[in-house]
Amino acid sequence: MKHEVPFITRNFGQYDTNSIDSYINIGGFSALKKALTMEGEDIAARIAAVKVKGRGGAAYDMGRKWSQARAVKGEHKVVVCNADEGEPCTFKDRELIAQDPFNLLEGMLIGGWTVQAQDGYIYMREEYRHLRPLLLNAIQQAEQKGFLGKNILGTDFEFHIHLYSGAGAYVCGEGTALIHSIEGKAGRPRMKPPFIKVSGLFSLPTCVNNVESFSIVPHLLLDEQGEYAGYGSGESIGTKLVSVGGNVVRPGVFEISFGTSVRDIIYDLAGGLPPGRSLRLIQFGGASGKISDARILDTPYGYDELKAAGVSVGSGAILVLDDRTSVLDFLRTTQAFFCHESCGQCTPCREGNLHIRLFLDKLARGEATGADIAAMKKIANIMSISSLCGLGETAQSALQSAMRIFPETFAVGGTV
Repeated sequence: MKHEVPFITRNFGQYDTNSIDSYINIGGFSALKKALTMEGEDIAARIAAVKVKGRGGAAYDMGRKWSQARAVKGEHKVVVCNADEGEPCTFKDRELIAQDPFNLLEGMLIGGWTVQAQDGYIYMREEYRHLRPLLLNAIQQAEQKGFLGKNILGTDFEFHIHLYSGAGAYVCGEGTALIHSIEGKAGRPRMKPPFIKVSGLFSLPTCVNNVESFSIVPHLLLDEQGEYAGYGSGESIGTKLVSVGGNVVRPGVFEISFGTSVRDIIYDLAGGLPPGRSLRLIQFGGASGKISDARILDTPYGYDELKAAGVSVGSGAILVLDDRTSVLDFLRTTQAFFCHESCGQCTPCREGNLHIRLFLDKLARGEATGADIAAMKKIANIMSISSLCGLGETAQSALQSAMRIFPETFAVGGTV
């Protein structure tokens, strides 16, 4: 059975990513031309009709987001493409930038037209600096061809795209921290409200989406036959890019139809585990995602189905670990990551991450008590409900799910 489908990735390998003419030759910017004949609300409705959810992790209804952004009044608006992609084991956006940069620009242009924005900003993670020349070249060529700038394609639409790079901070994947970073401030989240759609970058009305979210739009506008809606079902219509890593034979990025089983993703597309190894755990959605064991393998990959199984789609990452890594070692590594990446601004995250790391180290040494386990569970719960941003709220997702799935790990002195 064929599990990989080309919809968002249909342009991969089909044109010279350094040449806008090559992109135009395969139909590039046809979606933009169509968009400019449509009302922005109709574009948002088209996206909402196939239930596209934001592909950065929050899974907010994208058509609704664009409709809300369009409704906000403002003489100057901006759209921001979140290309920070700092979630461990998440590298799908990297592939979209590397293999289809002009499509990303086209998606941002359509987003700008839809929400009535004049500027677009791409915020790219520092580790993707090797892709900066590719994007800068794409922006320059789009300007030269009249797809960016003033009076785009003979209309009164004006739109400019600017490229910014982060300094490597994971927390800048959060919308307000990202905005602060672009503004030249410390990359730390702020309280909401005001919400980004009302007061975001430079205090202007702002619409933020990630790379995959923008990249899907041109394909949807040209999908007259309804191919996209033919994939998946229910609340999970269409296709999704997943990045599979860890102890698999063929790690990589795959575009799947929603509804493909977790087993087919891991054992078919990613080639399964190395010979002689058995499955220990699977983490969904990056380091901030929940984990499960082999019981989830026959679960369809979809928003509702994964949620019912105790995990979530998140960023689209699937990390597979075999029996060479203990659950406790995995949790300690994850915890070290969050201790390093916490911005330190709010007490629950700053102090909570540190103390949970100490508890896990104590457990590894065989010195933890029942009171320590109870305190760790309490701190994790406090973090999830009282941290300032998503980092602190989800930093203990792996721990909390491990306590449920692998209770033997937390028996006093346990190291399973």
